[in-house]
Amino acid sequence: MCKTLGVSRSGYYAWLKREPSQRAKANEELSAAIVEIFDDSRGTYGSPRVTEELEAQGFEVDRKRVARLMAKMGLSADLKPKYRAVDTEPTAELAANVLDRQFDVDEPDRVWVSDITYIWTAAGWLYLAVVIDLYSRRVVGWAMADHMRAELVLEALEVALGSRKPSDAGLLFHSDQGAQYKATRVRETLDAEGITCSMSRRGNCWDNAVAEAFFATLKREHVYRTIFLTQDEAMISIAEWIGIFYNGQRRHSTIGYCSPVEYERNYYAELTASQAA
Repeated sequence: MCKTLGVSRSGYYAWLKREPSQRAKANEELSAAIVEIFDDSRGTYGSPRVTEELEAQGFEVDRKRVARLMAKMGLSADLKPKYRAVDTEPTAELAANVLDRQFDVDEPDRVWVSDITYIWTAAGWLYLAVVIDLYSRRVVGWAMADHMRAELVLEALEVALGSRKPSDAGLLFHSDQGAQYKATRVRETLDAEGITCSMSRRGNCWDNAVAEAFFATLKREHVYRTIFLTQDEAMISIAEWIGIFYNGQRRHSTIGYCSPVEYERNYYAELTASQAA
């Protein structure tokens, strides 16, 4: 190896034993502080604000050096999602707001709500679609991708239908008026499954407040506390948070501080007991 690289063996072994330079040690300490500040800012600080915070903490550093170290670590505060054109495809007529903010449901798989959000990663924006059961607030289906086409919604819906049995009384599927939910393919899938479609009024986020609240919780309790360097890393981490922590462990105030899984378990235990009586 030394011969190929054109260096002496003694020089190579001397390099191995050499202590890091003062500059390297300073960069290591500075990088750790930068990551902490960037994380505390929930990924919103660019090099100017990070530099100001470093100086407030007693570091003597210039913005160019901070910018160089941030670029090396893949830290960027470019939080504005890049425009991604949604595939032009046939759309169905808008559905009525059948749900009409009636968020209290008396049994599982009677009403599902769905929405899409975006997650920042150092490798670009990641889009997450979820399907939530209104009875237990359990996320019964989700999908993630680097696009927000109708396939994202269909994949989340497919996961939900593959793991749940919609009520014999009929299932209502509520969403906003996003292009993905208006796609003919999505409406045809719902019709084929005997599912009634419901949509929020235009520009009214309160009509889908449960999905909005879930995304706020996800970002506040997990996404803003984590720096995702790759989209795969984000997918694995978010799937674990939803499937294991949120569904199975996190106590939800709306359902008596039970986890969604526990709340459903209690429902079916009571149902079995009443049927046996």
